Amino acid sequence: MIVTLLVALCAAVVTFLMSIVMWRVGVKYRLYPKIRARDVHTTPTPRLGGIAMYLGVLAGLLLASQIPFFHLVFGDGTQMITIVAAATLIVVIGVLDDFFDLDWSTKLIGQVLAAGLLAWLGGLQIDSLPIGGVTVGSTWSSLALTLFTVVAVMNMMNFIDGLDGLVAGVGVIANGTFYLYSYMLIRLVDQTNYFNLASLISAIAFGACLGFLPLNWHPAKLFMGDAGSLLLGLLMSVSAISVTGSIDPIQLFHNRAQFAPAFLPLLLPFAILIVPLLDFSLAVIRRLAAGKSPFSADRKHLHHRLLDMGHSRFHATLIFYAWTAVISVGSLLFFVARPYWWAWVFIAGGLAVCALATLAPLSHRKRREYEVQREPVSTTTTEIAVLDPLDKAGKQKERHA
Repeated sequence: MIVTLLVALCAAVVTFLMSIVMWRVGVKYRLYPKIRARDVHTTPTPRLGGIAMYLGVLAGLLLASQIPFFHLVFGDGTQMITIVAAATLIVVIGVLDDFFDLDWSTKLIGQVLAAGLLAWLGGLQIDSLPIGGVTVGSTWSSLALTLFTVVAVMNMMNFIDGLDGLVAGVGVIANGTFYLYSYMLIRLVDQTNYFNLASLISAIAFGACLGFLPLNWHPAKLFMGDAGSLLLGLLMSVSAISVTGSIDPIQLFHNRAQFAPAFLPLLLPFAILIVPLLDFSLAVIRRLAAGKSPFSADRKHLHHRLLDMGHSRFHATLIFYAWTAVISVGSLLFFVARPYWWAWVFIAGGLAVCALATLAPLSHRKRREYEVQREPVSTTTTEIAVLDPLDKAGKQKERHA
């Protein structure tokens, strides 16, 4: 674990340093797009953070390639080269979109090509599901399912990128949780080798998000842009696919008391992405119902709705963090907690607190509306009290005249 965390630290440091460089370059040469109608920020801000994250990811992979423990992960280098190639392609598309606002179909084609590189050349495909070793029907079915998963996760992360520190913070929580899970799971499978692709990629993604977060914290000096959010989604999908298709935990848990952890490879990727998944699903349904493209932009995402409810941008971001942490950590507790009802208690209690924090502005708004309804009575009395002396003064002037 120490070696993997060292790689994550390298990615974090390089990302942080390059974020400072990207911020200064963006400000000096005014490399920032105009503010759009759906944007929450009011000050033009550079969107070059995705480039800094990309360089941090490359630095982490380069360091890992020089460590003997990761030789089995890199193998002959083909799979890692395709991952880097797919990441490079998606970063280029993201940067172009940040500056020139590409058409949604162009972005989708680029995303499919990047996913195709991973699945076709890199061999990262969903061949089986961790439910008793259920296999996917055919090679083409496996390819289609992989393409859909990668593209969907990339867009999930892209859709929620609307508040300072939101995607970076969610990435820290989600990738940190998934790293712990993949590390503990591999220990059960092979206690002589704790190094695997899922742990490495999730640790590097964790480090890149952590290194970018200081400059992206509210008020943000630098945005990751589409390049950063799409890159993060790509890396997270690689981690999920690599661990989901390689291990069948049901074979590790034979009794009913240990049945819940067996489904974690299938459930945890959805759990750590619960907020992006919900936002993505609602956006697709909303836009299709309106006869629009599911990738067309609007101002009705979950973070927009929280702001409309009365939350500040900072509080809305913390609420997203809380929802992600409760679901992610709660799901991970099924793997480590004994008995399992502790996990249910944590999830139930955490969701209740999150719900109260989310709905708090509504109760405040109702209280304000009640006060406004009562204001005319007190205002009328006040006006009478204020006007009476004036009326008396006026009458005294008339009598004096």
